Amino acid sequence: MRRLPDMVKTPEELELMRNSGRLLASVFEMLDGVDLAGMSTLAVNDMVERFITEDLAARPASKGQYGFEFVLNCSINQVVCHGIPDRNEIIRDGDIINLDITLEKDGFIADSSKTYVVGNASAAARRLVRVAQKAMWKGIEQVRPGAYLGDIGHAIEKHAKKNGYSVVRDYCGHGIGREMHEEPNVLNFGRRGTGMRLREGMVFTVEPMINQGTSRVSTEEDGWKVVTKDGKLSAQFEHTVAVTADGVEVLTLRRDETALTG
Repeated sequence: MRRLPDMVKTPEELELMRNSGRLLASVFEMLDGVDLAGMSTLAVNDMVERFITEDLAARPASKGQYGFEFVLNCSINQVVCHGIPDRNEIIRDGDIINLDITLEKDGFIADSSKTYVVGNASAAARRLVRVAQKAMWKGIEQVRPGAYLGDIGHAIEKHAKKNGYSVVRDYCGHGIGREMHEEPNVLNFGRRGTGMRLREGMVFTVEPMINQGTSRVSTEEDGWKVVTKDGKLSAQFEHTVAVTADGVEVLTLRRDETALTG
């Protein structure tokens, strides 16, 4: 039986993961300058694939993983996660769309996602996106040696509930390194002081999915796309983070983000 990759990365491995994270951040910085309205989700996928492979000389880690044929997941409005790029799915003014992208360079993977507000989205949609992003940062703020995984989930769910939203419980963050999904699982709910204690050198994702309505979700017939049960909006943000000696380092931090304030 193959041993699971060690959850604690060496300094040399962390440096390689920093590089993967910086490259992935640059993918989102490229997308920030794109007018998504009117584009098909397949066109976005193909643009990102070209950027990763040609401009960054890296590998889109999602392509071929679990039989997935594309380089990103694109989840619009009521789609919670795992939306599949489609030439017939057009991004419209007023949509919110989560783009979830992975990248591998020199054997190590980074994973990040961002929910984009397209054009003249409603005030309610914009508020959901803001709260989802802040919920991610609330979780990241808990990361330090000696803290517990439950501290992260508790902070995320507390912020979501305070703002009248629910947290999807069916999906969670995860360890990451040479493999896209490693131990531990990083739940988006929990109790403070419970779960695994964090150690310096651990690397994992924090990726809350926040729903306008019920937390309940369902998977569509394609076996991939997950949607809200009530048809209301969902938003997600994700970063890959490392536990440092005195706190946390966000490996996929973009230039438009500062520190831990979101």
